[in-house]
Amino acid sequence: MCGIVGVTGGTEVLPNLLDSLGRLEYRGYDSAGVVLGAAGLPLWRRRRAFGTKSLADLAADTGTAPPEATWGLGHVRWATHGRPSETNAHPHTDCSGRLALVHNGIIENYLELGDHLSALGHQMASETDTEVLAHLIEQRMSEGAGLEDAVANSMTELRGAFALAVVHADEPGLIVAARRVSPLVLGRTEGSAMVASDIPALLGKADEFFVLDDDQLAVVRPGSIVVTDSNRNEIPLQPRVVEWDLQAAERGGFDDFMSKEIHEQPTAIADTLLGRLLPSAGSPPAYRALHLDEERLSDEELRAVDKVFVVACGSSFHAGLVAKHAIEHWARLPVEIDVASEFRYRDPVLDSNTLVVAISQSGETVDTLQAARSAAAQRAKVLAVTNVVDSSMARESDAVLYTRAGPEIGVAATKTHLTQIIALEILALYLAQVRGLFYPSELAMLLGALGSLPEKVARAIERGGEVEAVAQRLAGVRNFFFLGRHVGYPVALEGALKLKEISYLRAEGYPAGELKHGPIALIEPGSVVVAVATRTPLWEKVLSNVAEVRARGATVVLVANEGDDETAALADEVLWVPAADSPLLAPVIDVVPLQLLAYHLARAHGNDVDRPRNLAKTVTVE
Repeated sequence: MCGIVGVTGGTEVLPNLLDSLGRLEYRGYDSAGVVLGAAGLPLWRRRRAFGTKSLADLAADTGTAPPEATWGLGHVRWATHGRPSETNAHPHTDCSGRLALVHNGIIENYLELGDHLSALGHQMASETDTEVLAHLIEQRMSEGAGLEDAVANSMTELRGAFALAVVHADEPGLIVAARRVSPLVLGRTEGSAMVASDIPALLGKADEFFVLDDDQLAVVRPGSIVVTDSNRNEIPLQPRVVEWDLQAAERGGFDDFMSKEIHEQPTAIADTLLGRLLPSAGSPPAYRALHLDEERLSDEELRAVDKVFVVACGSSFHAGLVAKHAIEHWARLPVEIDVASEFRYRDPVLDSNTLVVAISQSGETVDTLQAARSAAAQRAKVLAVTNVVDSSMARESDAVLYTRAGPEIGVAATKTHLTQIIALEILALYLAQVRGLFYPSELAMLLGALGSLPEKVARAIERGGEVEAVAQRLAGVRNFFFLGRHVGYPVALEGALKLKEISYLRAEGYPAGELKHGPIALIEPGSVVVAVATRTPLWEKVLSNVAEVRARGATVVLVANEGDDETAALADEVLWVPAADSPLLAPVIDVVPLQLLAYHLARAHGNDVDRPRNLAKTVTVE
């Protein structure tokens, strides 16, 4: 997730760009950059990569900007391809430096496009997928196309998700913008026009607002916006009414970042899958193989792995518990999982055939980082699963899988937790693939099931109103018990953790089979038991455990598959979810109503869900 802004018209282009980038900084803060254009002058570009200080440093280095500039682009970056650096920062230019563009998204086929363009003589300066777009458009212009046609023609060659804005020194005042999947909005006044990745950048600067749809192209000039479809037919503009204030706009109109990030989960999952499921020919395409584009261990090294350790903390640990089931079931490798803070101190037995999977949203969690370093010192292979490009764990590991969730502002993990599970499921399937444990039809089925998850998670989120109603009825309860078995157990742990983190209520998660070994002594009338009772392998046993707590007066809340009346008959309250196409993928869907339950209970108690007490987003001390 990156922030894009473009301005054409008026005399305050640079101040407008910098102000709008400040409003979009929540979308990315690895680096920042601007490019300015003035008739008859070359493009002027500045970029900075100082983390959260990037934008301030950029603003302090604009003394040589052309005062006559009348159009320009700006960008704040959340790195996906290439480490955060000035070279990798946007805007990117072509070989001549006369074309510049900014981009949000992931170009799936950037390697093959880059190889082709390099063979034609184009020189790539960065590690990014974005720069390939600049050279692709440059190539189309060298064949006689103007900027508008060159961008339109290039769009037909791209696979993946993108929102982009392009300028050229030879076409003064013109911004060409396009999108597929990644959002892009447009604004207009009588003498100026803007493009941006989100509404906040335009508030107070535009009189009219418009939304660009998939595979549409916008030709933006001062006071003028023309939009065409993929066949180059002009589309009438439909103004959008915006009633948000600036603070609400930064949250996408949601009351807080946590609810915004819960609703972003389908897109975050799709971004994590993008480019990693390779489609076969046909319509609709089936999936035939996996591709790990940031993986730095050879297939031969992975085939030599004879044991896997997973180390993580908090929500990442719960994602790791799902990974244990997936790796053992699909790849047939033994897996041990440790809370990262304990890993080094039990003297684990590791060697060069051991794979240690270290999971951390930030890539800076000190316990997990130190566990990974300890494993590396014992010659184990280390694979990091993280959301932050060029984080310490990413740099120091033998391989890295990025979760591509974008910045997560809320302290309680939501979209990063789900994308961690997705990345780990991909890893499990990849290990099985390189070990030759799947027939092609089996792998295609599982990859198709992965591909269906964004839609299923979206359906679970759409039931948020039902979950809120359940939360209102439980608002007076102080004691919650979360139960699950098999892959439902990590979901129960995550549900309990979310409730503790943001509602400050007493919540404990247990394997349902352990209930009678002690915890059932705490069950009494007034207790609430939340059980994950979707149709995974031990469903019948979960229902038996539920019957035990019902007999002792507990109020029962069940997570159940849509239409499963047999399960619902044992519940006082039901949290409905779509069924997963494979049991090992169920946690991605089943955890969603538990996030929502925790959220609504916290709101019912008047808590700040984005900043829960005593907690920090990244734990950097032991």
